[in-house]
Amino acid sequence: MKRVYLDHSATTPVRPEVVEEMMKYLTDNWGNPSSVYSRGREARKGIDEAREKIAHLLGANPQEIIFTSGGTEADNYAVMGAAFANQKKGKHIITTSIEHHAVLDTCKFLERQGFEVTFLPVTPEGIVRVEDFERALRQDTILVSVMHVNNEVGTIQPVEEIGRVCREKGIIFHVDAVQSFGKIPVNVDELNADLLSISAHKIYGPKGVGCLYIRKGTKVQKLFYGGAQERRRRPGTENVAGIVGFGKAAELAIKEMGEETEKLTKLRDKLIAGLQEKISDIKLNGDPVQRICNNVNVSFKYVEGESLLLSLDMKGIEASSGSACTSGSLDPSHVLTAMGVPFEFIHGSVRMTLGRDNTEEDIDYVLEVFPEIVDRLREMSPLYNK
Repeated sequence: MKRVYLDHSATTPVRPEVVEEMMKYLTDNWGNPSSVYSRGREARKGIDEAREKIAHLLGANPQEIIFTSGGTEADNYAVMGAAFANQKKGKHIITTSIEHHAVLDTCKFLERQGFEVTFLPVTPEGIVRVEDFERALRQDTILVSVMHVNNEVGTIQPVEEIGRVCREKGIIFHVDAVQSFGKIPVNVDELNADLLSISAHKIYGPKGVGCLYIRKGTKVQKLFYGGAQERRRRPGTENVAGIVGFGKAAELAIKEMGEETEKLTKLRDKLIAGLQEKISDIKLNGDPVQRICNNVNVSFKYVEGESLLLSLDMKGIEASSGSACTSGSLDPSHVLTAMGVPFEFIHGSVRMTLGRDNTEEDIDYVLEVFPEIVDRLREMSPLYNK
């Protein structure tokens, strides 16, 4: 049976080149990077080189890069750290209704600590309006957090314009760039970002490592205690092999970004057009143009999403209904709900996200089996009008 992996926004396979780099720090240079002897210095050198690579790719200084356990920790650190460090100036935070739960749940926690949070609405296409953001601004607004690319529907948000306003008003601006880094240009100055989160396992690097960019001079309260690592901002012995792999994955992703974007855009458009041609009562979720190159999020009227995913899996096609972090929930997607997707479509959504190993043959296979699965499930549905 043919197998087609279409869940690259959930995670990606680690590239062989990345594994090769990591192995050096799992077998030979395995020392504690805080140690002063040679084995420790070799480990420290690996971390320093990775930090320099990632900083260069983001247009940042190496001292502004703090390694974390991934995007979720980086988001938590950015939002909580900035809120607590600046609460004497005000307690108002602005974010969007379609953020990753790493931001949304952190903001809800802060509400219980006495902060006020404005959750911006989005258009039916899943894009934040800059004018809605500007209307939400207050004298006591201290932090704005807006994702660069939505993880479920792939829409690209107007972060440059939002960041420009924040810069003019002296408001800290955090960008969750987990889904954008390596696919579209991410430069901290061009985005006007004071804080920015990225993750290794979305760009063919290892799981368990990410980073937070903290612009020099930005007040962020540290959340962990116990050591001097990461400029005393994130104590604990560093994940040396993971960090080295992260640096290599980032380097390769940016080097190949143009070529990969062109390839994935063609495959994405072929998949969307084929599904729309072969299947009736289908809805493309997210803006058809202002979206990331590898995202296809579609809903099928009166089809149950979980049954659809299980049927696809039986045919060797691995996809998801949205964020991997909420895959165990029976609640409808908060992103699709915020976009106003109709009830008869919202539970039948599938997210397919393409990657570097996908081929035209993969897309042909998906387009061959998908209509049959949808037809069979609709035959079983008491709601669908045949």
